[in-house]
Amino acid sequence: MKHGRLGFGVLASIGVLAAGALVMAPAANAVTPDTATLSFDCGSFGSGTATLTATQDGTAATISVSTSAITSPIDLSANSVKSTLTLTKNGSDTATFTGNANPAIPAGSPVSTGPLNGTVAAGDSLEGKSLTVVVFGISVTCNATSAQTPGPFVF
Repeated sequence: MKHGRLGFGVLASIGVLAAGALVMAPAANAVTPDTATLSFDCGSFGSGTATLTATQDGTAATISVSTSAITSPIDLSANSVKSTLTLTKNGSDTATFTGNANPAIPAGSPVSTGPLNGTVAAGDSLEGKSLTVVVFGISVTCNATSAQTPGPFVF
């Protein structure tokens, strides 16, 4: 009988230690804020606001963009929009996020693109600078006309 009690005591101790280790484990990488807005001017193609949504997994990060600055003149099929989002990095350098993922976009609807993929380092502070969208070989560049709200993404 002593072996049964001893075995149960050892198992209970291991469980308590494992739970304590989980509490003490470092938090997963996170970006704050995870959503921000800013304004873009796309020249003759229009202007408007954009919502940027960021996620992070280690040094890999993605940003999705939905903007009223550009509307599609025709129906666009999924994954037909090539996009490059350029962000100011730590106030002086730049970072780019690229991709050609997008949902199907009906004619007259705002353009959504992403996730756009990029690389980040701990402590990077990124703020939207420009967005270039290429559809059927036609390139549209939108320049930020406001700061991100509530602030830059910090990874």
